[in-house]
Amino acid sequence: MGRKLEPLLGGIVFPEAPRWHDGVLWFSDMFARRVMIVSITGHAKVIAELDDEPSGLGFLQDGTPLVVLMNRRQIVRLDGSKVRVHADLSHFPATFLNDMVVDSNGRAYVDNIVRRAKGDTGSDKIVLVEPDGYSRVAADNEEFSLMETPNGLVMTPDQKTLIFASTGHYRLAAMSIEADGSLSRPRVFAETPGAAPDGICLDAEGAVWVGGLDSNQFLRVRDGGQVVESISMGDRLAVACLLGGPDRRTLFLLSARGQRGHLRERSEGFIDVVSVDVPGAGWP
Repeated sequence: MGRKLEPLLGGIVFPEAPRWHDGVLWFSDMFARRVMIVSITGHAKVIAELDDEPSGLGFLQDGTPLVVLMNRRQIVRLDGSKVRVHADLSHFPATFLNDMVVDSNGRAYVDNIVRRAKGDTGSDKIVLVEPDGYSRVAADNEEFSLMETPNGLVMTPDQKTLIFASTGHYRLAAMSIEADGSLSRPRVFAETPGAAPDGICLDAEGAVWVGGLDSNQFLRVRDGGQVVESISMGDRLAVACLLGGPDRRTLFLLSARGQRGHLRERSEGFIDVVSVDVPGAGWP
């Protein structure tokens, strides 16, 4: 199906973690170390300049933004012009934090990634952060093998299932969310051969839009692995996506031009939009 892409924003470095909130798109310009917003008409504004690389974004019940600081391994709150620590996750063995999804009650799930090639010890995890900042492990790769290299995270509308990208293993996995927030019963949601999944979003039919990082395509994938649509980004990496806008039928496509492994040194980011028929659902 030929979708007409419309450019929304350029002049950024490496956009990640798109979130629709209060009528604008929030995102992390990761390697520029800033959080930004952009309106549906393309008017952009820097919300916060940070001293670390930001990744996952979310919002507490009162609308306070939460931001993942990857290397410091903290979740911070943006209180006006102040940056305050919401949860310090540095006591969990990891190399860095990555994406995050925050539910309707302010409960956050955060990727904890270990790079053993760098000499770090421990195992990949998804950490649960309660609205008061208390944190604990929700699921650990030592217990669940599907937990390896967790990345983009989405939650179903009933808040009973978490779906996440396993980038290094070219698949999406799903886990049940227990009443206490723990994750259990992992299963493969979809294999994505040839497309290392990065940022993802969920639609009202239960399909997942996937940024296929190294395939330069965004894919719409059903539970079980059927690819029902693809959108090519040409020579750009397909980084992350979100269904937002007033009716959640605007698909925001975040991409970057650059070479994997050298993006910190040189990358050029873009945000495009396309209208779709099936609206977004769940979180983010």
